[in-house]
Parts: sequence; C-alpha cells; structure tokens
Amino acid sequence: MTTTTAPVDTWEMVLVHRVFRREFRILPALIRAVPPGDTGRAEIIGAHLANLTGALHHHHTAEDELLWPVMLDRVGLRADLVHRMEAQHERLGGLLTRVDDLTARWRAAAGGEVRDELADVLAEASGALDEHLADEERDLLPLVSAHVTPAEWDALNARAREAIPKSKLALVFVGAVLEEASPRETKLFLGQLPAPARLLWRLFGPGIYAKSRDSIRGG
Repeated sequence: MTTTTAPVDTWEMVLVHRVFRREFRILPALIRAVPPGDTGRAEIIGAHLANLTGALHHHHTAEDELLWPVMLDRVGLRADLVHRMEAQHERLGGLLTRVDDLTARWRAAAGGEVRDELADVLAEASGALDEHLADEERDLLPLVSAHVTPAEWDALNARAREAIPKSKLALVFVGAVLEEASPRETKLFLGQLPAPARLLWRLFGPGIYAKSRDSIRGG
C-alpha cells in the first residue's frame, strides 16, 4: 500500500553510499603498501578505516531498525527483496567485525601477516558492499519512494546524521561526501547544513579535507 502522494527523494543515501564504495575500494591496496613495522602509517590508515566501518555499522543499524520494518509492513510481494537486504547486512556485519578486529591488531604493531589478512578481508567486504548497495539502489530505493513517508525518511536521515563527528572530522566527512558529488548534489547537501556549518566548510573545509585525504592516500 502506498502511504503518501509525496514521494521521498533518496539522493542523500546514494551520495553517502558513494563514499563507502570509494573508500572500501581503495583501502586494500593502501594497506598492502604499508611496510611491516610502520606503525605511523598503519595508525593513519587504520584510524580512517575504523571511522569508516563505524559509520557503516551505524548506517546499517539505522536501516535495520527504522527502514526494513516499515518496508516489510507495506511492500507485499516484494518482502523477499527486504529479506535479501537483511541477509546482506548480516553477511557484511560478520565481515566488518573481522575487519575491526584485524584493524586493531594491525594498528598496534603493523605486522605484515595481519596487514595482508586485513587487506584480503576488506577486499571481500568491498565486493559484498558493492553488491548490496547496487541491489539497494536499483531495486529497493524505488520502493522506498513509493511506500515510505517523508517523515519516516527524515527520521532515518536524522539517525544517520548522529554518526557525523562533532569535531574537525565533521569537515572531513563533508569533504568525503562532496568529493564525487555533482553540482546539484553539492548544492543540495550544503543547503541542508546549518548556516554556521556552511560557513566553516567554505572557510576551512576544503583545505582540511585535502590534508586528511592526502595523508591517507599518500598524495
């Protein structure tokens, strides 16, 4: 049953998905390039990875608690699609738990064996994430637009924003989101930020993000 005649626009979720896809895709090679024993480099990349997996855990928990129950109540014969999303979350959850454990061990001593295992598990997680997000964007989000109310979608987005850091890392988050954004997406994203946050971004954000990005990618 359709619950609203004003369909929600899911552009913001697609924008955030792009960040997860990009970072999970490039990190395995960056990890493999760290020499054994280089704890400084392992800490830089490992801290970034820990922040990334924490944000993805939060993103998926918000969907598990606020989106899937609503969808199952309304999509009828497409309930199998929601169950597929749930199963993909469960698989990814297991992989992310392994990534978190390996990341902590790698940050502690930068060992070559744990480095390689981390890169392998992260590459597996990246493939699973690509599959999940492609399915979600192609098959699930059109149903969201038809069956979820704007108020319900706003509640999901509000929960997702709870993961945004309150420190300087907030500007790094904005930069990561905007790195591959179109002009329209950039305007929409910045437009929903409070005016003080937009000012901070314009004054300091691009430089802070570039420094963080280059420290991680070695640019």
